Amino acid sequence: MLDLRFIRSNLDLVKRKVAEKGYEIDWDRFMAIDQERRGLQTELDNLRSLRNEVSKKIGRLRSQGQDVESLLKEAEEISQKVKGLEALLSQKERELYDILIRIPNLAHDSVPVGGAEKNVVVKYWGEVKERDFEVLPHWEIGERLGILDFPRAAKITGSNFPLFIGLGAKLERALFTFMLDLHTQKHGYKEVFPPFLVNRDSMFGTGQLPNLEEDMYRLKDDDLFLVPTAEVPVTNLHRDEVLSEEDLPIYYTAYTACFRREAGSYGRDTKGLLRVHQFDKVELVKFSLPETSYEEHEKLLADAEEVLQLLEIPYRVVLLASGDLSFAAAKCYDIEIWAPGVKRWLEVSSCSNFEDFQARRANIRFRRKGSKKTEYVHTLNGSGVALARLVAVLLEHYQTPEGKIEIPEVLRPYMGIEVIE
Repeated sequence: MLDLRFIRSNLDLVKRKVAEKGYEIDWDRFMAIDQERRGLQTELDNLRSLRNEVSKKIGRLRSQGQDVESLLKEAEEISQKVKGLEALLSQKERELYDILIRIPNLAHDSVPVGGAEKNVVVKYWGEVKERDFEVLPHWEIGERLGILDFPRAAKITGSNFPLFIGLGAKLERALFTFMLDLHTQKHGYKEVFPPFLVNRDSMFGTGQLPNLEEDMYRLKDDDLFLVPTAEVPVTNLHRDEVLSEEDLPIYYTAYTACFRREAGSYGRDTKGLLRVHQFDKVELVKFSLPETSYEEHEKLLADAEEVLQLLEIPYRVVLLASGDLSFAAAKCYDIEIWAPGVKRWLEVSSCSNFEDFQARRANIRFRRKGSKKTEYVHTLNGSGVALARLVAVLLEHYQTPEGKIEIPEVLRPYMGIEVIE
């Protein structure tokens, strides 16, 4: 959430940046309500001050034995006006807040302006090799090997849910265990295993609500949401807390299943594991000092990249343009891996810096040493990395002409085998 005072002082900048992200805000209504609210506040403050003066006068005259009947009537009239103005002010504050929470974060100045066509590839790693045989798409080789079963998944739940069987299930488990070990043992993250259900306050804090509610799975009886990403529960670990400067930066990593309805995406990229409603993911979350958050952002990206380097999967890093950024992000890198079976780059990680946008919504602050003042932390997160697209690429990238799947060397201790056949 943006600071209201910042919006007032930088209205033209905010309008331009919001438009560059592709959002439309009724700025005339927003500023009119804000002006009306401030006028009501001034009027209310004056009435309260007048009421206090009348009350003091009543007390003074009573002590002198004088008649205060007219003053009591005046005080009552002022009190009624105060109540009316308080109700009206409360209404205007709700109206203003309802617009404020729908204003997206502003893109960092280093972000290209435009839609997805303005995204910039900033790095390639590994070599995309030509194959001398036809690489089968992952859903076909997976079903041949008996490690993926989409028909039974559809029977159990519905379309676009995966079912991993046998060594497919073991591969899934090996991948997220390997990633957790890497991030905790080498990169310095503390592992947490959060609930897979979160409340409305948590979803609001990270920016999924109110704009993205239709994309979420919700338990209506309890008003709880299945986590769309571990970013939500992990970021909210410190909601309504004041951290100390010495605590920062804080690194967390977490495995969760993730659930997304993907409303509006039906019929698009829905084959196999390309776009599923449930997938596993290892998330990386950071709480940072404001002045070091962009340095932490680059480190976060490097931590996610190392997963793919160790798996020896070719990838590219894409700097997202303003119109392709999420609602809450100020800057984001996507990591995309090459899938030779479908001949496409598939996104497996988004590494974002939210600056203080989420922290304002979730009220996560810190206090510098020797200071009484509190400031908002900067929050960052990234996938480190996401399945199931990684599994899809492994089944295609490590496929042999004989229809076997070689196990990446780094996963062999977790799998206990070298080949799936």
